[in-house]
Amino acid sequence: MRFRSDPAKIRGSIAPVVSPFTAGGEPDPDGLRALVRWQLESGTHGISLGGSTGEPSAQSTRERAAAIRAAAAEIGDRVPFVPGTGSARLGETLELTAIARDAGADAVLIITPYYARPTQEGLFSWYDTVAREFPDLPVIAYNVPSRTAVDIAPETVARLRRAHHNIVGVKETTRDFEHFSRVLHVAGRDTLVWSGIELLCLPLLALGGAGFVSATANLAPRAVARMYEHWAAGELGQARDLHFGLHPVTDVIFTETNPAAAKWVLARAGLIGSGFVRPPLVPLTGPGQRRVLELLRQGAGVLEGAVRRVADAEASFGMRKGA
Repeated sequence: MRFRSDPAKIRGSIAPVVSPFTAGGEPDPDGLRALVRWQLESGTHGISLGGSTGEPSAQSTRERAAAIRAAAAEIGDRVPFVPGTGSARLGETLELTAIARDAGADAVLIITPYYARPTQEGLFSWYDTVAREFPDLPVIAYNVPSRTAVDIAPETVARLRRAHHNIVGVKETTRDFEHFSRVLHVAGRDTLVWSGIELLCLPLLALGGAGFVSATANLAPRAVARMYEHWAAGELGQARDLHFGLHPVTDVIFTETNPAAAKWVLARAGLIGSGFVRPPLVPLTGPGQRRVLELLRQGAGVLEGAVRRVADAEASFGMRKGA
């Protein structure tokens, strides 16, 4: 938890890893630890889990807690660890946040409570409660209106920042790019803002964003991390090249509901044992698989290692069929 005292150092590509399950649907802690190791070896700047990509609503509190502890132990303080600990229930959110704190998390990602559609006053009260319960733990609001049916207003972020020093920023998963700018304008430019929209990751940096929590990092961790590094080094052309090169890989992620496609590719690459997703999601369909393989071929230039070999094998197969 060496980044807990200075959350401004939580920057760059924070990979939101999938939650591996066995073919029978049980948690696969060994698979999770292996996935974290692969991310670290690939140069990822930080690890998250338990966000939308991690299927948290399909897991019990005990399962989520075990995953947090396993990931924290594997990371071993080498990079920032920012687990998602929010849910639609306040008690569960507080319980998971306490577990993350005790496991050594550097910050926690708290999703806006879904389904209930609280008012802005309700959202303020929700985050106010979490921040008061954990005054020494950095809290990051997670705004994802497409999933939760509620949008945390920039003014509410600003109000929370004024009320609590430990509410350090927000992960914005909205395609409204004006929203990003308004958060930084009204909440202060020292507000840490990460993009959760893949194609807005690079543009956000121009506004002073801290980085991104991009599901694309599940398949191209090194390229996503290098995009940030090029930007930070002033190598803007190289950063843009990676931004556009990653387009097909981002399209892979959202071929069908995330994380079905990412898990299918990771399983095919041998990086996890199974592509199982829990209901109400279903495994990647046949048409989805064909689309994913075509997109992998298109994005092969930014892929590495086992995932690149999947793309290369499919490209070779396609060439043989056309011969």
